[in-house]
Amino acid sequence: MALLHPFRALRPTPEVAARVASVPYDVVSRDEAAELAAGNPLSFLHVSRAEIELPHSANPYADDIYQVAANNLRALRKKAPLVLEAEPSVYVYRLRTATHSQTGIAGCFSLDEYERGDIKKHERTRRDKETDRTRHIVALRAQTGLTFLTYRAVSDVDGTAARVATREPLIDFERADGVRHSIWRVAPEDARGLIQAFSAIPTLYIADGHHRIASAARARAELRQVARGAAAELADDRGVAEYDTFVAVAFPHDQVQILPYNRVVTQLNGRTPAAFLEALRAVVPAEPGAASPARRGRVSMYLEGTWYELDLEAPSGAGDDRLDVTRLQAHVLEPLLGVADVRTDRRIDFVGGDRGPAELERRVDRGEAAVAFSLAPVRIDDLFAIADADGIMPPKSTWFAPKVCDGLLCHVI
Repeated sequence: MALLHPFRALRPTPEVAARVASVPYDVVSRDEAAELAAGNPLSFLHVSRAEIELPHSANPYADDIYQVAANNLRALRKKAPLVLEAEPSVYVYRLRTATHSQTGIAGCFSLDEYERGDIKKHERTRRDKETDRTRHIVALRAQTGLTFLTYRAVSDVDGTAARVATREPLIDFERADGVRHSIWRVAPEDARGLIQAFSAIPTLYIADGHHRIASAARARAELRQVARGAAAELADDRGVAEYDTFVAVAFPHDQVQILPYNRVVTQLNGRTPAAFLEALRAVVPAEPGAASPARRGRVSMYLEGTWYELDLEAPSGAGDDRLDVTRLQAHVLEPLLGVADVRTDRRIDFVGGDRGPAELERRVDRGEAAVAFSLAPVRIDDLFAIADADGIMPPKSTWFAPKVCDGLLCHVI
């Protein structure tokens, strides 16, 4: 079963929501975060990426960073302002573009279920990134960004969400990227129905936010050590303390949109472009082609101003051939480019699919990368199958878009 908990959201007032809302903390570099926040003192990036407040040479994991983040949150609560809801609630959160719409339920979910494996993961996490967000949560005593969950669509949940979304929204604005963010506070009678309907959902799946949940679990362990005496006061009528849950929005599987998560590599492992292409063709068919692969089993490659299509179905022995990214790793990245561990190798970088092939061309043409790979998106059924089998996808396999914003529904713990 999936436990859905109402919570007292810390949120901006409607008038300033668009200025407060920021991209998720982990989809931009420090320089990109600083550029986005420039000239906007209400941007939540001053909280989620507080290192932008300090000199560029500052250690982004220094103790001072987390203190600055906590101070900035306190200041933002007054300056924006941010308001703390009087009563626990659940929310409907809709993302809409010119071509896509998805409507989910925002609330708090069980860390016990996550640790038991009832909330399925499909990626490994990095300890250093966990530690960063754990320290952020503990310093702020708040979870400031929504985890993105998905579930196999349930008519009772989705029907209620659609009905609530016909009413006047609490927060409603469109960002410069063309994504409209709309949030409704759910009336108590509808919330009770949603809680009951979620209890019949056997499994939730993490789409985006593996590090957020892992960090929330670690923060809970720390906070239990320092707040055991207060746990009874913090618990709700089900005996659940605020730090026993994590804040998230759950979208039905038939509404989520997965884009490719593309790769760029900075060097050709000692080969010239011509020598690399020759070595590649000895392994997989590679002929001039389009910037985006025509179908699964194909990967587009940009090298020296030319796009090639690689046929990754031709060779065998790629391991889990469900995913093109696995085949690419097995036949190209590791044996030819020497990238054995994409989680730690600094020669590889990842580009979200919403930036398109043009970003791959830009990086190669400017010399920031030697070669780029454009992939077909993973299907949601593949994610479910791998997660249900307790399998792990390669890092950076999925790019869910559009993304929810940080700073709109914070969870005070």
